[in-house]
Amino acid sequence: MNRRLVIFGCLLLSSWSLGNGQSPLPVNSGHLLQTPMLSQGEPAPGKRVAVTPIEYAETDVHHTVYLPQDWTADGESLPIIFEYTGNHFPASGSTGEVADAGLGFGLSAGQFIWVTLPFISNDNQRNQITWWGDEQATVEYAKTNVPRVIKQFSADPDQVFLCGFSRGAIAVNYIGLHDDEIASLWTAFITHDHFDGVREWKGTGWGSPLARYRSEASERLKRVGDRPYLICQNGSYGTEEFIRNLLPEARNFTYLPVNTSEALGPFPNKFAKAGHNDRWLNRPSRYRSVAWNWMNRVLSKPTSKTAN
Repeated sequence: MNRRLVIFGCLLLSSWSLGNGQSPLPVNSGHLLQTPMLSQGEPAPGKRVAVTPIEYAETDVHHTVYLPQDWTADGESLPIIFEYTGNHFPASGSTGEVADAGLGFGLSAGQFIWVTLPFISNDNQRNQITWWGDEQATVEYAKTNVPRVIKQFSADPDQVFLCGFSRGAIAVNYIGLHDDEIASLWTAFITHDHFDGVREWKGTGWGSPLARYRSEASERLKRVGDRPYLICQNGSYGTEEFIRNLLPEARNFTYLPVNTSEALGPFPNKFAKAGHNDRWLNRPSRYRSVAWNWMNRVLSKPTSKTAN
């Protein structure tokens, strides 16, 4: 079934266009993407900068903001993609830092406003690079800053994506669907490698034992409602089976198996250190084409932020 999905998506590469005048993501592009590094100063077109909100003044807590090259303060509202990044995990090259995230840029081809949200440390003084830190503070940070960023940069409030890699993939549901209020912020979801509730995370108070964790994760998953959800994964984690068992009638979940070695070449390479990475969209591949095609489909249709 997954293989058929990939092939079917590739056949549709050029079939979608946006109803609001925006250009769809360039699914047939052969261009390499280069994830932008952090720059100093204030947000500006073509720059990615760190931003510390007023509530965390005098701390090291911050998120990052990237504005596309064609962004203007009084121009057409652009889609916006928020991201949670992976744990500090040197074996895969993941630092756990918001500065080193890359999935949201790849998914949007650099055409969306792109924001990487932090996890907050237990002392509320810095970003947490492994797991959640102060879980409630992390949730409240998003509740406060997502609407603020959308308003500040005149993003399209009806095109708000939430994505995540590894730890961040779990966080899409664990944090992003923590309660009804935060769940209402998003119009679509994307995960890559891992998913909330699929496997036990021993040694944590939230991800073990598995039966309890899955019960809690199933309640979060229900908050998706009928909003579009793309699940990408390198290897098999049993995510599709997990979701289908919980939501057998759901038709809004799309599953995209990604062979990152095929997408990027043997590891390590100039894109990534290992197969478990968030840079697989930086190089042209059939997987990138299918992901961008899915993004274009979401952009072309009206969406709701409520879980119906």
